[in-house]
Amino acid sequence: MKKFMDRDFLLETETARRLFHDHAENMPIIDYHCHISPQEIAEDHHFKSISEVWLGGDHYKWRLIRANGIPEEKVTGQTATDWEKFEEYAKALSKSIGNPLYHWSHLELQRYFNIMTPLNEKTAKEIFKICNDKLKESDMGVQGIIRKSNVRVICTTDDPADDLKWHQKLQEEQSCSAKVYPAMRPDKLMNIDKIGYAAYMKRLSNAAGVPIKTMADIRRAMNTRIDFFEKMGCRATDHALEYVFCREADEEAVNVIIAKGLSEQAVTQEEIEIYKTAVLTYLAGEYSKRGWVMQIHYATLRDNNTKMFKKLGPDTGFDCIAEGNCGKGLVAFLDHLNERDILPKTILYSGTPSDNALIGSVIGSFQGTEACGKIQQGAPWWFNDTKQGMIDQMTSIANFSVFGNILGMLTDSRSFLSYARHEYYRRILCNWIGSLVENGEYPDDMETLGRLVENICYYNAAAYFQFKL
Repeated sequence: MKKFMDRDFLLETETARRLFHDHAENMPIIDYHCHISPQEIAEDHHFKSISEVWLGGDHYKWRLIRANGIPEEKVTGQTATDWEKFEEYAKALSKSIGNPLYHWSHLELQRYFNIMTPLNEKTAKEIFKICNDKLKESDMGVQGIIRKSNVRVICTTDDPADDLKWHQKLQEEQSCSAKVYPAMRPDKLMNIDKIGYAAYMKRLSNAAGVPIKTMADIRRAMNTRIDFFEKMGCRATDHALEYVFCREADEEAVNVIIAKGLSEQAVTQEEIEIYKTAVLTYLAGEYSKRGWVMQIHYATLRDNNTKMFKKLGPDTGFDCIAEGNCGKGLVAFLDHLNERDILPKTILYSGTPSDNALIGSVIGSFQGTEACGKIQQGAPWWFNDTKQGMIDQMTSIANFSVFGNILGMLTDSRSFLSYARHEYYRRILCNWIGSLVENGEYPDDMETLGRLVENICYYNAAAYFQFKL
């Protein structure tokens, strides 16, 4: 029997072990999509307890505790103690065999706290104390964790109207070992169907110094903000869509829809698609002009539990996979941009694993000379971010495209300890490649294989995004 999560965890062959320990293990990290706070980085925030860093905003862990039948007060409540929340997580985790959270949590305990003991109800008290004592050390603030994790680049998620003052502070002080860049996420600009659109457009107008009433005004305002983000080192954007579509209309029709949104009138589904197509087309052109990367996340249903949404707000763990089923819309949108020579480097993430083959085949229709793998399938995202999900996606992209061009892993997380997910991915990557080599399906050429692994772990993303390192 193998030891629990030892040095060769998930590495089943000698080739896998050589690839991981000699090539992947010590490669730096480029975390090009995450949701961590630039303010906490700039202020080198120190966490008061393991519960704060683990359970303060991680809806993956919240879902696990809720599934164990625990009252919400011990999940996100204000009166439950840090110990009570940690204890409930330990109870739930010990029953979660096969869940990636089991592996992620123990990798984090091993790498940041030197704890090799499995977390369960019996060990929780001791582990809670060890972690909290460790977090009091001077080098266990946010910047120390980033340094220990060998992170070179962090892309936070930022609204076009944000002032980016914390990014500015980080650039001026250069106290963090990693480069911290903004990544623009204009979802509030896109969401003309959501409550708060009119109020948000006033905020964007104030940030840009441009009154907004028409599509032309949106272009002027966003040009100002995009220029500002570019000055701050932005190389990536992100768009969250339930599904992908392309519905063209003339600008006069778009302006009528914008007027309805600004006056808080209801808009139809057709009008939503017309407006979003117009905005996305304009933005894609700007991204292409600047060499930015457009990321599109789709096929998830968010905030499904109305009662809990009213109580806790968005992004609190009540989301699920949506039917992808938008291949025609995805192709139409990419073709729409490609015909106009404004298709930027693009990364596609679907919330449903059934879209692996679809994306793998679609990206082959729109590659270009701007980069190796100009159009990419993104890292296994959200409900695909599991051991089996990674293996399935690796197998699919290898079947349909050039595997050596992929961009490795990202955390997509709100936790500063989540960099261990890169290690998890790299172990699975090396094991997957190693199995092909040991089965005689690829030559045992360690020079070529080592370079392939190092590229996927780090160099591909560095070249693709063109960050200033």
